[in-house]
Amino acid sequence: MRQMKSDPTCDAIFGHGFADVIDSFSWDGIIEKVNSTSIQEVDAVLTKASTSNTLLTPEELGILISPVASQRLEEMATLAKAITDRRFGKTISLYIPMYVGNACTNKCVYCGFNHDNDFNRTILSPEEIENECKSIKKLGPFQNLLLVAGEYPSLCGVSYLENVLEECRPYFHNLTLEVQPMKAVDYKRLTKSGLNGVVCFQETYNKKAYPKYHPRGMKSHFDWRINGFDRMGEAGLHKIGLGALLGLEDWHGEAVMLAHHLRYLQKKYWRSKFSINFPRLRPSESGFKPNFIVTDRDIVQLCCAFRIFDQDLDISFSTRENPDFRNALIGLGVTSLSAGSKTEPGGYSHPAQALEQFEVSDTRTPQEVAEAIRKKGYDPVWKDWDAVFD
Repeated sequence: MRQMKSDPTCDAIFGHGFADVIDSFSWDGIIEKVNSTSIQEVDAVLTKASTSNTLLTPEELGILISPVASQRLEEMATLAKAITDRRFGKTISLYIPMYVGNACTNKCVYCGFNHDNDFNRTILSPEEIENECKSIKKLGPFQNLLLVAGEYPSLCGVSYLENVLEECRPYFHNLTLEVQPMKAVDYKRLTKSGLNGVVCFQETYNKKAYPKYHPRGMKSHFDWRINGFDRMGEAGLHKIGLGALLGLEDWHGEAVMLAHHLRYLQKKYWRSKFSINFPRLRPSESGFKPNFIVTDRDIVQLCCAFRIFDQDLDISFSTRENPDFRNALIGLGVTSLSAGSKTEPGGYSHPAQALEQFEVSDTRTPQEVAEAIRKKGYDPVWKDWDAVFD
């Protein structure tokens, strides 16, 4: 690990973390290595994964996601399925998101919640949050709730989120946040209100390209965002979720950098569990078009490769993906799916009254998703955490 010069001002704002080591990995070098992989290297990694208990390295994950490795996709899928069934059993966990606010101070060029987009912003009140909880419980026996908000600390700060968690806790056993990165002390504070985990997307690990997608707002600070995962670990969160938004930059580079980040976090915060998600850009109010096309076959290869890379990792797919494709992913490494999702605040109790973050592709009811899981020979799991564990 290379030594970084200490800047007291920067340290006070961003703190220490993965930002201190990310520059030791060359984005261009990663892409070059992935594209120059030979089929012999792919076979060697698959043999190692099949016959040894040794963890694969991020470089070896890069070999499994290489263009030439697609020739071994069937073998990868078979291995990924065997690992998943052995580690997780024939189960798929179900969760549902609740959007509590679409106000945002950031100007991300690809997001419907962009601060410059002209629409009425919505922040749910305690009464509206309770109505959303009751409406979600009518959809199915969900116990895993993902709470989502735009990044607007003055309106959706720690105190507001504390109230949100306390409103939702009587209805759900497992609460996860996907909001602005916070200080470790704030994450720790929220655990006392029932917070179990946090999901955050770095969006892109290409540090040079990052500013053009995030020109204004707190999210424009690359180091603050990427060190947020360290702050989650320092707070002792039960579960930490990470990922990259596929379509901004070359997905091969995102995947290998994501693998480096994951291994770093696992070694440093080994008491926490980790999950990963591979969201592809979807149409939104921003009108942004993906710079890189990520095909269904690419996603399958990515999912299988990460399952082989890490046997205990929770791999999740949201309703960004269409029903047929999500069905096809069952048994190939995925362990959790969202269902019945609405991506606008108040969408369950008062649908179509607020702007959604992105278009949902899988509009099936939770019961239809659960039945599709059963038809694939797996059991839908609505609850995998209990309040007593808190």
